[in-house]
Amino acid sequence: MEMPFKPCAMTGRTVKFRHLVLSTAALAAIAAPAAHADTLVDNVDGIRVDAEGSVQRFGAMLIDDDGRVEKLYRRGAKLPKDPDYRVDGEGRVLLPSFIDGHVHVSRVGFNAIGLDLSGANTMAEALNRIADYARRNPNKPWIVGRGWNEVRWGLGRLPTAAELDAAVPDRPVWLVRADDHAGWANSAAMERAGITAATKAPDGGRIERGSGGKPSGVFIDSARQLVEAKLPAPLPEERDVAFLQAQDVFLKRGITAVADMGTTLLDWQSMRRQADIGRMQLRVVSYAHGVDDMVTIAGPGPTPWLYGDRLKLTGLKLYLDGALGSRGAWLSAPYADAPGDTGLQMLSGTQLRNLMSRAAMDDFQVAVHAIGDAANAEVLDAVQEMKDNYPGDRRWRIEHAQIVQPSDLPRFGSLGVVASMQPHHQVSDRVMAETRLSPDGLAGAYAWRSILVGGARLAFGSDAPVETPDVFEGLADAITRQDANGEPFGGWQPQEAISREQALAAYTAGAAYAMGADGKFGTLAEGEWADFVFVTVDPLLAAPADLRQGRVLSTWIAGRKVWSVQGNVAAPASER
Repeated sequence: MEMPFKPCAMTGRTVKFRHLVLSTAALAAIAAPAAHADTLVDNVDGIRVDAEGSVQRFGAMLIDDDGRVEKLYRRGAKLPKDPDYRVDGEGRVLLPSFIDGHVHVSRVGFNAIGLDLSGANTMAEALNRIADYARRNPNKPWIVGRGWNEVRWGLGRLPTAAELDAAVPDRPVWLVRADDHAGWANSAAMERAGITAATKAPDGGRIERGSGGKPSGVFIDSARQLVEAKLPAPLPEERDVAFLQAQDVFLKRGITAVADMGTTLLDWQSMRRQADIGRMQLRVVSYAHGVDDMVTIAGPGPTPWLYGDRLKLTGLKLYLDGALGSRGAWLSAPYADAPGDTGLQMLSGTQLRNLMSRAAMDDFQVAVHAIGDAANAEVLDAVQEMKDNYPGDRRWRIEHAQIVQPSDLPRFGSLGVVASMQPHHQVSDRVMAETRLSPDGLAGAYAWRSILVGGARLAFGSDAPVETPDVFEGLADAITRQDANGEPFGGWQPQEAISREQALAAYTAGAAYAMGADGKFGTLAEGEWADFVFVTVDPLLAAPADLRQGRVLSTWIAGRKVWSVQGNVAAPASER
């Protein structure tokens, strides 16, 4: 239900919004708003939480004419008599809007407008979707998509080019695995890329092969570039549509700020184009795809905050290993289901340190993808060696930190390393992880509580489009370590579950801290941007099953409503 603006007793003014049907073209109508007047949001069940998980409940919030929090009022407190505008929250729960600490914005957008296999439960279902998509898009020179998962299919092996040929024999097909660390090609795609039995995998990559050493159709981690280098580049207007689609996805779920991991120059230009014409509502903190993109975009140091703190390039994203699902995570011991295979080290120790130094010397923040225990240990070792040369508040980040040796867990806190983790990875990966790793190898897996106890900052996210950016689901995952069916009973390694307050902090204050935005947004503290959401559940009280069903009613940025379930402000494309 809509929370209405009501006329103020002193001024008699009323705020109304026109009913907008949002399309890509119509987004131009959402221009930067004129200066706000003071707005009182009252009759709310307000909750804010700081980085330590301390909770403050309030009944009203005053927003100044710039869109920042001026004051929070406890329930029953005397409220201002003459605000310019008043929003009646009708007793609903109000939270700081959510921050997703690790996403891939352009991939989310292209996934929304392309071939999505994430819902396919079997190989046959996936092949039918692929063939149908090809029939409906006869003019596409390549069929490109993502989301396949042979583990979910119960296949017991990786898919092959021959199976893909049966679905689409006449055009090249390239499909990225659900974890974004492997690609599946048909024969036409391999022929277009010039791949034969003599083709060697690049460092940090692997080509799956069949009889006679012939590539079987799956390319792991760095080997993906052998095919992806031949893909037709999206047009600028296609990138713009993808960004707007991604923005819709996040705003609908109450996410108003994201850390974009792997921003390219073309991604950056697309976001700048949308911001220049007033279409950018989402706050995006970017971590460059590599040193070249970092320097080309930002030059001698991180960019300033742009467009009312909506865009900033703050750091560099590096990859040290792959993912568990494709056996690319770098482990200290062989995979339990692949003796002799310890995964892929994508950078040598020297390369890693050189790249980290190159970023740190110009004050860029460094975020390193590390999933396996050997990869996490290597990043921690590198940070320890570099702290003397690069002192100060560096906020080194490890992305995912899924499998860590128990002895390494306290080092996150002692070294000041932010653990950027995704709660739903533990739920979706659990069965696969138990297959890939020995019980000893799982001792430090998805260890949220241990990381917090060691004094480290925890930032939660989704890794979208790898996982759906559903914060309510993530909160339930974090406090139960169970899936939506309540499995396993009692939670998986339940000693690593965290409190509701800690989980909510990781999706707000913790994620803001991780991207260097603390003090700007994330907690509804006085002076911060008034970025907030009205939601259907109290995350600190709702039963886990009810929490998973939680939904956002409206999303506000800088005191301005940018999305509503009513669809009268900025209805997401998925709702049209």
